[in-house]
Amino acid sequence: METSPTPPQRAYGQRLSFSPQDLALLWRIPFSREIDPGKVESALRERIKELNCLYGISQLAERNINSLDNLLQELISYLPYSWQFPELTCARIIFKGKTYTSEKFNVTEWRQSSQIYVYHEAVGEVDIFYLEECPPADEGPFLKEERALLDAVAEQIGTIATRMLAELELQETNRQLTLERKALQESNTALRTVLSRIEEEKQEIHRDIQTNIQKILSPILHALNTQLTPAQQKYVEMLQTNLEEIASPFINRLSQSYQSMTPTEIAICNMIRAGMRTKEIAETRGVSEATVNRHREKIRRKLKITNENVNLATFLQSNMWDAK
Repeated sequence: METSPTPPQRAYGQRLSFSPQDLALLWRIPFSREIDPGKVESALRERIKELNCLYGISQLAERNINSLDNLLQELISYLPYSWQFPELTCARIIFKGKTYTSEKFNVTEWRQSSQIYVYHEAVGEVDIFYLEECPPADEGPFLKEERALLDAVAEQIGTIATRMLAELELQETNRQLTLERKALQESNTALRTVLSRIEEEKQEIHRDIQTNIQKILSPILHALNTQLTPAQQKYVEMLQTNLEEIASPFINRLSQSYQSMTPTEIAICNMIRAGMRTKEIAETRGVSEATVNRHREKIRRKLKITNENVNLATFLQSNMWDAK
């Protein structure tokens, strides 16, 4: 009787290896030229058991989607039923140092083994043992189809483990990101609260300064002003104006908005805004009117109104400079 080609037999203890053509022949049910009814039926029974095994692993993977430990515990229980002599078969799975064994497990000389790989690294193995000596076949007492099945089982375990580990890593990453996002939100909330409190304290300080100037310093200056000569009264008026400016945001906003302004230019801006003319500013500061005019030109240039038809005093008294 002529049959399809089969992979060469190996001595017991040596693992069979299959080419793609060999594997294609293994899963043909039964071999295309086999006509013996007994052999056909036996081949069909073995192939059905093998297919049930592979299908069962898929079902277990769906049922134990988050627990590889539960999957391996269930898998080891029915794995022996997929071999030629289930009543004489026991199995063992070793995965990352943990061992899973079927009932009546015992290590014997009739052994078939395949390694489990995760991320291309060997992390365990699947072992099949016969408890008694059985008729010789392709790999000791084991069929070549059983070798292919065992390798497929080990490969599926590795694939499922890789997927589960990747999902667990992703879940842990998401958990860490959630915690970090929550912590960041809490920090932002706390920061907004602190900034709000700082702004409130600034406003309170500003109100306190205004109150002290209006109720304490201004009356004293007013009383002093009535006892001074006209020339001296000009200094008192300047002092009064500067105190009022300290209580207002003008100087601070001007110096922040135009950081190129010198202290002298800011002081002259303050005098111009108070309505003082060039001659009065020159007398007060003890400089020539030409010097004050040069400062005015620099101020207009820094305020970007050099070629605009706008009065400098009016500009500084309004909010136009702030918009600039």
